[in-house]
Amino acid sequence: MANMMTSRLITSNIGTSLFRRGMKIYTKTGDGGTSSLFTGERRAKSDDIFHALGNIDELNSYLGLANNSLKQLQINNNKLSNMAQTLIKTQSVLLDVGSNVATPTSSANERQNFRVRFKGDDLTLELEVGMDEMTQDLPPLKNFILPGGSISSCHLHICRSICRRAERSLEPLLRHNDLAGDVVKYVNRLSDYLFTAARFASYMEGVDEVVYKKAKEVKQ
Repeated sequence: MANMMTSRLITSNIGTSLFRRGMKIYTKTGDGGTSSLFTGERRAKSDDIFHALGNIDELNSYLGLANNSLKQLQINNNKLSNMAQTLIKTQSVLLDVGSNVATPTSSANERQNFRVRFKGDDLTLELEVGMDEMTQDLPPLKNFILPGGSISSCHLHICRSICRRAERSLEPLLRHNDLAGDVVKYVNRLSDYLFTAARFASYMEGVDEVVYKKAKEVKQ
């Protein structure tokens, strides 16, 4: 059901109209192991598209968790507040990404492609600007660092690793010309943003980064 909801309700105006009619959460249409795309086509739930949608959905859920961990920290801190707002916007953007994923170019008609078109250049630029602003405050990155730091930083590192997985799951769709290149570009830049955000959260909380060392150099 989750994949069906992602693919059919991913576009806000469609979802709103369906819920106004009192749509039930369960439909039983996926009991046979298939789910519906925005084009109306049904595919096996093991299809590459649903793997990608699942990864995007998982990322979105963890972004919500990460943002929740920032709630107390962003009080009276404009920089963390700005980052939190970016994460909220990103959650909405990921629904638009899902719309595009759930509408494979090879089987969508012109109208369907138009409705889910993803204009990612400005969104990607926003992430780059955000990274540049955070990097100005951060100490130079001279070594590999271990995922960790503060609790909020840990959550953001989890988001980063899920984002990388989401990006990898988009590659087959891009290779088969079923996905806009702007989508992959945005998700790629998002993982970089989340890495920088994780470092920034620890920095703002006064928690030192843990630098990678070879195992033999680590004191027990």
